[in-house]
Amino acid sequence: MTATLTDADVAFFRENGYLLPSRQLLPEDRLSRLELIFNEHLEARGDKLSDELDTPHYHDERLLDYLLSDEVLDWVEPLVGPNIALWSSHFISKDPFTGRATPWHEDSAYWEGRFDDYDNIVTIWLALEGGSFKENGCMRVIPGSHLDGGFSDNYRPTDMTEQTFHAELAGVDEAKAVYFELQRGEFSMHDGRIVHGARANTSATRRTGYTMRYFPSSVKMQDVPQNEGWKIWLARGVDLAGNDYANAAARA
Repeated sequence: MTATLTDADVAFFRENGYLLPSRQLLPEDRLSRLELIFNEHLEARGDKLSDELDTPHYHDERLLDYLLSDEVLDWVEPLVGPNIALWSSHFISKDPFTGRATPWHEDSAYWEGRFDDYDNIVTIWLALEGGSFKENGCMRVIPGSHLDGGFSDNYRPTDMTEQTFHAELAGVDEAKAVYFELQRGEFSMHDGRIVHGARANTSATRRTGYTMRYFPSSVKMQDVPQNEGWKIWLARGVDLAGNDYANAAARA
């Protein structure tokens, strides 16, 4: 196994809803290769905004070599358990000076009704290229907010020319925010229910990253329209909920 979390790390995550391991997730050669793949996707986006590169692994199996790797899953397992499913991945690029802000939100609020349980859904956010800092719009979170359940009802509409999502969580005390400043190759981990967001990129440096999201295979994806056509992978262990996986042979 690769490096992984200590009992103290897990306890911190359970209490605060996030973790900053201050470690490199991948060796240099694999990180550089991932950055090349990212730029291929960015160049091919056409009219799509650069901050909208969702589920690229659907069409590029090279990314599964990262998403299903021990390098990543060994960090995820202490939080999710030994039976792990891949939920999604997302390339992120905030362009210099023009990148949109990400409003305060809970990921779980956008996934409402799609799972039968929202405990232990974990996102890894891997910093690419020049890293992720306050100046170029790094992620920020409200510690402990995941304990409120992840389904707040005080959302209000946003201007999507300035924000990446159509709604934002009102009444957030920004003074409590922790900023996820990451060097290239470093990563953060956060609970799917934590309140988080990011300011616009006001620097001359593009902010790029790759998110990888996982959930316990004991959690059942629900038969709802939002899940139609959605692909998940059995990343490690065995299926415990009767889900359908893109790598169906893994269940055999």
